[in-house]
Amino acid sequence: MAYLGLLPKRKPRVREEDNVVEEAIRRLELEHGDEDIHLRSLLRGPESRDEKEDGIARPQNAKSTILCARCHDLVHHGTGTPIYHPDIESIRETIAESPYKYNHVYHILDAADFPMSLLPHINSLLDTMPLRSRNRRSRHSKFYSGRLIELSFIITRSDLFAPRREQVDRLMPWIRETLRDALGRAGRDIRLGNIRCVSARRNWWTTELKEEIWKRGGANWLVGKANVGKSYLVHHVFPKGRMESADKRKGLRVLRKPSTGTYTSYPDHAQDGEAYDEAFDKERTAGLDMNALLPPRPDETNYPQMPVVSGLPGTTASPIRIPFGSGKGELIDLPGLERTALVDYIEESHKGSLVMKTRIQPEQVVLKGTHQSLLLGGFIRITPRTPNIVFLTYNFTPLHEHRTMTEKAVAIQEQTSELRVENIAMKGTGEKIALAGSFQLNHDVTKIRAGPITRKDAANISVDRLPYRVVALDLLIEGCGWVEIVAQVRTRDLFGGERLRNTKLKAEKQTTDSSGLLQTLDLSDPEESEQDDSGNLQSQSGDGDIQWPVIDVYSPGGQFIGSRRPLNAWLLAQPKASLKRKSMRARPKRSLKGAKKKEKALRRAVL
Repeated sequence: MAYLGLLPKRKPRVREEDNVVEEAIRRLELEHGDEDIHLRSLLRGPESRDEKEDGIARPQNAKSTILCARCHDLVHHGTGTPIYHPDIESIRETIAESPYKYNHVYHILDAADFPMSLLPHINSLLDTMPLRSRNRRSRHSKFYSGRLIELSFIITRSDLFAPRREQVDRLMPWIRETLRDALGRAGRDIRLGNIRCVSARRNWWTTELKEEIWKRGGANWLVGKANVGKSYLVHHVFPKGRMESADKRKGLRVLRKPSTGTYTSYPDHAQDGEAYDEAFDKERTAGLDMNALLPPRPDETNYPQMPVVSGLPGTTASPIRIPFGSGKGELIDLPGLERTALVDYIEESHKGSLVMKTRIQPEQVVLKGTHQSLLLGGFIRITPRTPNIVFLTYNFTPLHEHRTMTEKAVAIQEQTSELRVENIAMKGTGEKIALAGSFQLNHDVTKIRAGPITRKDAANISVDRLPYRVVALDLLIEGCGWVEIVAQVRTRDLFGGERLRNTKLKAEKQTTDSSGLLQTLDLSDPEESEQDDSGNLQSQSGDGDIQWPVIDVYSPGGQFIGSRRPLNAWLLAQPKASLKRKSMRARPKRSLKGAKKKEKALRRAVL
């Protein structure tokens, strides 16, 4: 019980002045009864003033929620002890105790390290409706054991992707393909039309999500890993103040599972809320099941107490049920699943620096060959393995970057260097540094990065005819952000001799003579690589003859590192072309102020 803060830390401080005021108020109540309510509220302070509801005066402090010591420390001091994270099995059993016929699971993902916060097999782990395939005959919904459980994906903090809302809208194809890659083989034939991006801080698409929750009703479950923003999202998408405007709960069927093990069905709707209120009251008065994972339904109010929001992973200790619409539905915030704890290797004073609160506009850092490395926070090292290549890096994390020689970077990371370079890792972390992986820059972004050379309204040169290729990769740091890495390589060094010959043969188009007959016939094997809509090489089935540039990443324990297809976030943050032209415009027009003065002086001389 200590982690919940139920054990008192210290005795409350009692002053003599407070005792005098309370004694005076008690005597006043005995003498005048309830006639001097306003006077008593003035004596006790503004927080205890009465409000009238339904013609009855009730003190506000009587309805306020009592916070435990742990929640008090989280709210007022920003400190606390993380709770024990549940596993996916307990989350599944909690959802199985749902009293509603219609259920919807929102899988919350974090945009900072998208898609590392994904649970790959969440639909099978939680017994939800299978994700709809591309087959036009696939089912929209299906009931299992008299209950419907649907699944959607919500990406929080989507303002980290791009500075403007319109740019994030245009990134939806990239988001779907990235999520499809993370789902693996199961995501090949899935439609993925159930993805929504939101940004609670900038109020992007939160209103639409709130209306969707209100119209759907039933139980809305927020499932995700720890510290992905579930509790903060509840504050912005919960439909407040709609008790009187409930549409009589049409289409809902409340299910209850008593001790007999069979479900009891209640009416779909009622003319008033008495049927639902009586049902919930009976459940509360019947006694609490000590083995139940889902807490009892609280009393519904227009503006309920919202969950505690904190940057500490594991803030939510148990499921939080918040009903709305006079029994129409509930929004349930579930505890976060455990993630690999990078924060365990960081000093206490620097743990807040791991959270990417706002979008970062990084500077371009150049790594020339294998003799230079990039340090992030002093404890994560990025070192190129392929020689004679210049790597461009863009740090989209709150960690401070430092470029130095590889030998010095190794000493700083292992905490054996005497240089004054900040390393925010705890003492002893240097002994646990290991190789997190060797990542290939296997995504061709030449068409995006080449500029006007490949544009149709400019040079309009095909990518296959260029003597170079631009490749990129996004390196993910779990719960922290990502680093965009770009490199330019020669085509002959990238594809090798055999692939170069095939490229030359394909560059020589099939020519026709004057009669229109084929003069040459290309019998070479088709390319094994696949290209996206923009013509850039994205994935390869046979990479044996392709020499992709490689980088090595070292981190504590060799963990917390991943990769994804490049977002090209550096190009999204660049100013518009019109602003560039203004900044690159020639020197401004010469002022005529001096010429007018000379003209006036000549006139005075003539006169």
